[in-house]
Amino acid sequence: MSKAGWVQVQDNLKAAVGANNFTNWIAPLELDTLADGVATFCVPTNFIGNYVSTNFGDLILYHLNRIGLQVQRLGFIAAAARPSLRAASRAPAQAMPRRVGPAATRVAQAIPAPVEAAPATPAPYAAAPSATAVPGTQLDARYTFDRFVVGKSNELAYAAARRVAQGGPVGFNPLFMYGGVGLGKTHLMHAIAHELRSQRPDLNVMYLSAEQFMYRFVSALRDKKALDFKAMLRSVDVLMIDDVQFIAGKDSTQEEFFHTFNALVDAQKQVIISCDRAPGEIRDIDDRIRSRLQAGLVVDLHPSDFSLRLGVLETRAKAAAESYQHVTIDDDVLPFLAHRISSNIRVLEGALTRLYAFAGLVNRPISIALTQDCLADILRASDRRVTVEDIQRRVCEHYNIRIADMVGPKRLRAFARPRQVAMYLSKKLTTRSLPEIGRHFGGRDHTTIMHGVKKIESLMASDSQMADDLQALRRALEA
Repeated sequence: MSKAGWVQVQDNLKAAVGANNFTNWIAPLELDTLADGVATFCVPTNFIGNYVSTNFGDLILYHLNRIGLQVQRLGFIAAAARPSLRAASRAPAQAMPRRVGPAATRVAQAIPAPVEAAPATPAPYAAAPSATAVPGTQLDARYTFDRFVVGKSNELAYAAARRVAQGGPVGFNPLFMYGGVGLGKTHLMHAIAHELRSQRPDLNVMYLSAEQFMYRFVSALRDKKALDFKAMLRSVDVLMIDDVQFIAGKDSTQEEFFHTFNALVDAQKQVIISCDRAPGEIRDIDDRIRSRLQAGLVVDLHPSDFSLRLGVLETRAKAAAESYQHVTIDDDVLPFLAHRISSNIRVLEGALTRLYAFAGLVNRPISIALTQDCLADILRASDRRVTVEDIQRRVCEHYNIRIADMVGPKRLRAFARPRQVAMYLSKKLTTRSLPEIGRHFGGRDHTTIMHGVKKIESLMASDSQMADDLQALRRALEA
């Protein structure tokens, strides 16, 4: 790293922590070695090293990675122990001549610049160091746009993700992507980060899962580093939060998310969010947050259709064939899997991986018979059909009522409307007859079921909220 690079890191740290903190704690640091992903600093005392590690460690790692260095850990050595350190690190790549000057400008001169080309088998962290803004957040090297199979169910989300990945201003902020498990939300999030890392290295991109956001926020509060945490979040150009539904019900975390979101949008910084449901369907989340999430572009990743599943299998089979060159696969196997396994893409990919591994171990070609033998448990699970009990349970969760109230005699609107929704879905999603459905609803006769179905069909045409509720319920039941 050049002198200018270290000065840039120091300037960024000063802006993040403030002049007083910088003078007292950051300025005394002297970068000594950089090797094997560890940046070692010489500090005047062990106390300063411990304090900096506890209070500013994450921030220093973040800014080092931001300029392209693949640093995963910090080390500190007191000045008194420095000769032994330098004697133990005489390798030319690690020895670092220094200019003696003010503490804030003691600069490492001879650290080789990191190689931009990724190694043959990159670790997830090394795949995109500058896109991994918070140390410990990993990007999966497999999740790129080139490996994302596009179909009718996800083409809008893919196009929106591609547009954001170009960098620069877009006509929507935030981008909110939602859908069930295994439909490609996380894949697209990682792909955006990879693309920005490659095409726009000047941008500061931060990718976090909602769980990591919560953990780091709580840690910052506990360690009295809340201001540092806020400064780090507000310094980014693109903030990506995956699985935002997990902040629901966490009041303090929601408050911080709300203010961070506003600050970035007001500064025309891009925010990208993923969730397992639409903004209006997230329970226990602040109305202010729900409103702002709905203000941008909201795109839905629908359950995959047969052609998309077949396309995914064909793509993955080509990759698997390179590792299992001696394994052949019959032409009818992939269509068979695409038809039988419709739950989500992740299960489908896992099934194909298991199939190739099994065939390779037993040294047999992949046929329908071998597939049925190897994937018997997955195929049995995929054959499971939606039941009336499943529908009742899901509807009760959605409307926050008890099953006893749904199937009981009470005619209060709060119970009657969910009951009719469950009747409608039971008629549409199961093969049960009207009398059979009636028996699941407290012994009601078939005319009551018919009335409930017609009532919901009528409401769907005039009540957009009812239509949204039914769409969400069907998506959850069919996922």
